[in-house]
Amino acid sequence: MTRVRLVWTSVALLGATGLVGTVIMRSTPKPASHIVSLAERQVTAVRQALFDELRPVTLRNCEMQRFGEAHDGGYLLCRNLLGGVAAGYSYGISGYDGWGCDVSTRLRVPVHRYDCFDTRQPVCAGDTTMHAECIGPTPAIVDGRPFDTLERQIAATGHGSSRVVVKVDVEGAEWDAFLGASDRVLERIDQLAVEFHRVDDVKYLLAVQRLKRFFHVANLHINNHSCQPGLEPFPGWAFEVLFVAKRLAEVDPSAPPRQLFHQLDTPNTLAVPDCQPDAPIAVTGAVGP
Repeated sequence: MTRVRLVWTSVALLGATGLVGTVIMRSTPKPASHIVSLAERQVTAVRQALFDELRPVTLRNCEMQRFGEAHDGGYLLCRNLLGGVAAGYSYGISGYDGWGCDVSTRLRVPVHRYDCFDTRQPVCAGDTTMHAECIGPTPAIVDGRPFDTLERQIAATGHGSSRVVVKVDVEGAEWDAFLGASDRVLERIDQLAVEFHRVDDVKYLLAVQRLKRFFHVANLHINNHSCQPGLEPFPGWAFEVLFVAKRLAEVDPSAPPRQLFHQLDTPNTLAVPDCQPDAPIAVTGAVGP
C-alpha cells in the first residue's frame, strides 16, 4: 500500500509541473508490474525534464574563470560579473575550500564558510571565517548539529542587504535549502555555484525551476565520481551548475544551442574515466584561471 500511495503522490506532483496529464484514480488494484512500470516512466520523465531545465544558455557578457581547486572543489564563475559582490559564502567544506580562498583573495572580500560535520578551518591568506553550522530550509538542531537558513546566516554575518556570491556542496541537503529559501535572499545572490546530488525526484525539478525564476543557467558539469549508466539523460548522479542572476546576465538569443562541455571544466578525479555528455575528449591535468 505504501508503494502505491507514493506512486500516486509522484503522479500528482508531476502533473503540477506539466509532465503528465490528468490522472484518473481507480478502485481496482493494479498489478505490481504495472505500478513498477508507471514509476519507472515517472522517474524517466523527471530526469529528462530536469536535464532540459539545466541546459546552459549562452551569455554574451560572461568571462568564465575557474575558482578553487584544479579538480574536485573547483567551480566556474563569470569573473567580470563579480564587481558588486560584498562577500562570499561557501557551504560544505570538509577540510578544504580553494573556492572560498580564491573568492576572498581575488575579490578582496570576506568569505564565510559553513560546515557542521567537519569544522576544520582551511588555511587561506584571505579573509575567511569558519562557522560550525549547516544550511537547511529552517533553523533546527539535527543530531546535535545546528542548521540555519541561507537568509539568516547571511544576515547574521552583516551582509543581509549586500550582494553576495555563493557556493553550495552539501551532499543532498541543497534541494530543501533552496526550496525553503526566500525570494529576498535569492534576489541578492549575483552568482550561485552548486553541486547537486541525485536526479530522480520531482522535488529536484521544482527546486531548479524555483532557482530559474532568479537565475540563468550558465554552466553544467558532471562530477565524474558519480558516473554510472541507467540515469539517462544524465551521465552521473552528481553535477555542478553555475547560476547567474538575471539582473546581470545578458543572454545571446541569436547564439546556437551551447554545448554542455566547457574547456575550463576538469574531471573531479583522474582516477576514473570522465563522462561529460558532449565532451570532445577527456580533460586531464590542472587548468588554471
